[in-house]
Amino acid sequence: MTITTATFTFQPYSPHCHITWDEGDHVLIGVSPGNSYFNARRIAELTRWAAAHFTAVDFVYADLHVAEMFAALGHTDDHAARRAAKELKAVRRRILAGVEAAAPHGLTVHVRALSEFSGNPVYQLLHRRVQHFLATDEEFRKSCDAMVEHFLGARLPGGLPMTARQRSACLAYIAAELPFFLDTPGILDVPSSVSCYHHLMPLTELLYAKGGGLRAARNQAYAVVRPESVGRTADDDRRAA
Repeated sequence: MTITTATFTFQPYSPHCHITWDEGDHVLIGVSPGNSYFNARRIAELTRWAAAHFTAVDFVYADLHVAEMFAALGHTDDHAARRAAKELKAVRRRILAGVEAAAPHGLTVHVRALSEFSGNPVYQLLHRRVQHFLATDEEFRKSCDAMVEHFLGARLPGGLPMTARQRSACLAYIAAELPFFLDTPGILDVPSSVSCYHHLMPLTELLYAKGGGLRAARNQAYAVVRPESVGRTADDDRRAA
């Protein structure tokens, strides 16, 4: 089922994700550094959209392993560190500007870096579980490899093959984000949560499948949220309920 608001189309991944959306407890909006999609105007629009339905809103931007990614893509370590610092400063500034412009009445919107949760015991446990399953579960590792291909494919010049260093850096970047796709309620101590992004994550099908293995918590949902004017893709339609 696709739910259209005034500005955004919201596609819960499954019927259970739809139920979690209806509960309206909390929404987590993940923001990637260096992604032009997340300009201040878009952040403001997302803030207004989220404030209209959810009791609590968090923006979390990825700031772990960003320098390692730039280094793996060919920058010197010094240049990679400077570029990462510049991009992270810029993305935080854009998020804060967008949230301030939206100024949702009576709602606190948190803006946090992923690294701020490094000492969170639930985040630490989930991250250890991710690392364990990467090392021991072939199906999970293949799904993560698909995410690596998706993430790095457009960033490699001239269709060059991916190096072991690039794959390792990207896996570390993804593994740092995954706890919030598994159990945001546990990390942030909220009743339930919907993690949102503007694309369907390749790992989603596995995390919300029945059976054993690494799975999202029951009160964790995932949804694709995109501007209403942007058309749906086949990947977005697949498995959307």
